[in-house]
Amino acid sequence: MSFIKASSSLAIRSSIRSAVRPSVSSASVVRPFSSTQSNRMVVSPFLSEQRKSASARNAWANDPIVKYDELKPITQQPTDDILIVDVREPDEVALGSIPSSVNLPLSRLKDALDKGFNPGDFQKEFAFSKPTYDQNIIFFCRSGKRSANAAELANERGYPNVRNYSGSWLDWSKREGEDKDD
Repeated sequence: MSFIKASSSLAIRSSIRSAVRPSVSSASVVRPFSSTQSNRMVVSPFLSEQRKSASARNAWANDPIVKYDELKPITQQPTDDILIVDVREPDEVALGSIPSSVNLPLSRLKDALDKGFNPGDFQKEFAFSKPTYDQNIIFFCRSGKRSANAAELANERGYPNVRNYSGSWLDWSKREGEDKDD
């Protein structure tokens, strides 16, 4: 008698399970046990920072090139909102530089803009505050090539609002009548 009860209760349980379990067709997708959406899953902190920086880019940085006519008024009324960075080496900067610019040589830029580079050490080495991730930055050099590399490196380091003065020092000195770089 107990054998009959056990087998009949087993049959009842399996029929209940099949009634409760939804049928899976080939068109439906079974998701793993996760409440996160697949397009928001973060694989690494680096990718998370890249996604944040791409979305943090402001309208000012949509045009990656700065022209003389846009830069000139910025140099006449400098603000903390826009940082003008000369990426030439100090001996080149000694020949002349754009007013209100600061010097951060390209040879040091990659390490200096790294998240692990202490802001206090940055201030001591370069004599200006480490840029913030949301700060607008314009890079320039002698002819525009190193500054284009600097903008790319800064963007890779999480600085989304960077631009390049492609004419750089050669264009500036020609327009300002300061042909000091022959």
